[in-house]
Amino acid sequence: MESWYLLYCKRGQLLRAKEHLERQTVNCLTPMIALEKIVRGKRTTVSEPLFPNYMFVKFDPEFIHTTTIHSTRGVSHFVRFGAQPATVPEKVIGELVHYQDENITDPETPYAGDNVVITEGAFEGLQAIFAEPDGEARSMLLLNLLNKQVRQSVRNTDFRKV
Repeated sequence: MESWYLLYCKRGQLLRAKEHLERQTVNCLTPMIALEKIVRGKRTTVSEPLFPNYMFVKFDPEFIHTTTIHSTRGVSHFVRFGAQPATVPEKVIGELVHYQDENITDPETPYAGDNVVITEGAFEGLQAIFAEPDGEARSMLLLNLLNKQVRQSVRNTDFRKV
């Protein structure tokens, strides 16, 4: 009887494992989310797995043995409780399939009013307040210099959120 199981995949090989499992007629599910983050100094929206390195698979162990799934490229092991692979209830899978993601923000991405520390350049080590993005690769920060707030444009790679 077909059931849903949970697999743990090798780091960075989730898509490879999914491709090879689908060739074996195994139904795979990897819920994805849209995440706003700073990548290489630019604020972008990327698609990432909701559960990194985990994949839900549906198959019948009487037709496709668990060792076949386990030995597939990119797969590390089944999530188990005891000796048997853990089954995932159909209701949980239904919720994941119909999951609507809002734009989620990486906690390291600063927004207006957040405190940041400058890590590079002439102002290295100073604390500032994030004001707003200034193009794709730069941001405006408010620095307190000689008891006066000064707006300064800084590359996104030259500061980090506190």
